[in-house]
Amino acid sequence: MQRMFRVCAGIDVHKKMLTVCRLRVEWGAEVAKEIRTFGTTTRELLALLDWLVAEGCESVALESTGVYWKPVFNLLEAAVPVVLVNAQHIKALPGRKTDVQDCEWIAELHLHGLVRASFIPPREIRELRDLVRTRTKLIAERSQHANRIQKVLV
Repeated sequence: MQRMFRVCAGIDVHKKMLTVCRLRVEWGAEVAKEIRTFGTTTRELLALLDWLVAEGCESVALESTGVYWKPVFNLLEAAVPVVLVNAQHIKALPGRKTDVQDCEWIAELHLHGLVRASFIPPREIRELRDLVRTRTKLIAERSQHANRIQKVLV
């Protein structure tokens, strides 16, 4: 199978940790694999970014798990091309499943160009959407409080 990158990574995202598999195509068509675990604090995410840049990572595939992918994506997108992948599209074979196996599977699929990127709007649009959602929630809360006050006064 054709390899799309010389160095790429796959990241399995969880609430408290990230499991990362970096694949490097060596001379003779061998693939060198390195697996690391990082936390989800800002310091750990910056360490992840530094490691990926130092390794010369050309692209990263990231599993979209709940909302936990957002800080990772936002931090990495400025330095490394990031592909957000729907978890349903990369399901591995049934059976025993670990975080290490997941990140290896994601990296392997990404190395061969077999993952399809989810649509992520540009940063400005994402920020505008967040502001609009917050405004909508505040307006709904204001209406609820006004209705409660009217109910008590009647």
